[in-house]
Amino acid sequence: MRSRYSAYVAQDIDYLEATLWPALQRHFDRAATAAWSAENHWIGLTVLETREGGARDSRGTVRFIARYLAGGELREHREHSLFRRKAGRWYYVEALKD
Repeated sequence: MRSRYSAYVAQDIDYLEATLWPALQRHFDRAATAAWSAENHWIGLTVLETREGGARDSRGTVRFIARYLAGGELREHREHSLFRRKAGRWYYVEALKD
């Protein structure tokens, strides 16, 4: 999760695509992701909760808040994310509904 947040800050769109679950990569909107990454000034990430995601797990979840400035206004992106491991590498799968 932290590495994906850092990729938004650094506008590393290749990394964001590469760490998206492989079956979803063909639907990845590079232009929209690049625009959102560039248009905002990223302030910080707070991880609220993690579940699973250990060395022996094949999935894990992360609940977080990403803070950013958009148009001079402080905003928050809150999400509960699902990650899955494949061939030893973690991938973002989706935002979960609470």
